[in-house]
Amino acid sequence: MVLEVDPRDVHADDLRYLAALADTGRLVAAARALGVDHATVSRRLRALEKALGARLVGRGHDGWDLTEAGRAVVEHARAVQAAVERATLAAAGARADAIVGTVRITAADGFGTRFAVPALARVRAKHADLSVELVTGARQLGLRDSSFDLALTVGALPSTRLFTERLCDYDFAFYASRAYLDEHGDPASLHELRSHRLVFFVDSLQRVRELDLNTYLPDATVGFSSTNIFALVEAHDEARELHYSPSSWRKQLPIFDELRLKPLPRGWS
Repeated sequence: MVLEVDPRDVHADDLRYLAALADTGRLVAAARALGVDHATVSRRLRALEKALGARLVGRGHDGWDLTEAGRAVVEHARAVQAAVERATLAAAGARADAIVGTVRITAADGFGTRFAVPALARVRAKHADLSVELVTGARQLGLRDSSFDLALTVGALPSTRLFTERLCDYDFAFYASRAYLDEHGDPASLHELRSHRLVFFVDSLQRVRELDLNTYLPDATVGFSSTNIFALVEAHDEARELHYSPSSWRKQLPIFDELRLKPLPRGWS
């Protein structure tokens, strides 16, 4: 069934309010971004829903979430917001190929800091009017996610309408200092590794299945754990315990040796 909606009843500016709420998840934050009060945001959204004959947003666990109809409409709403921003720049004589506005990116702490930030700096050097918001922390993409424009995430992707692209392998390895290995021995297998204490993420707070240590080393003993990879690296330096970390961090751990275990954990390439 196709609803009959008269486009003349839809005010294009109301779509900007939908885009702002989708990007922020909160009425107050959307109001701040648009330079109005939250009551105005609420009123304009109700008017848009009435004109389209569909509920576009609903209360979520942490703010407002888009409904199925809202997800179908929001990209058009963002296009209206982008058109307004480009019209403003055109009137000011800006370049036609300039990238403007705000882009929100989510990434894991380490990857976001060590890899995403330098890349984003190069983009911003070419597009001075682009604002970037980087939100860090390991997460899984959800079907209803609308809180970001670009996500760099670890692990298998769920069923989603989001456009996805595989970037690279994200493999882990065990590391230890030579002094530690001389004192405690060099484990040659996963079985021998169980007798050593590890530095790793807090398992009970992990939201990414691929970072579940128990999957690859059952009954492992973790001496220090954190949700932040920078804390883990620092603890590794101080405690001199075994460290299970991404291989991409090898340059951050120059004084540590990678353990050569046989067999290697399944699931990591």
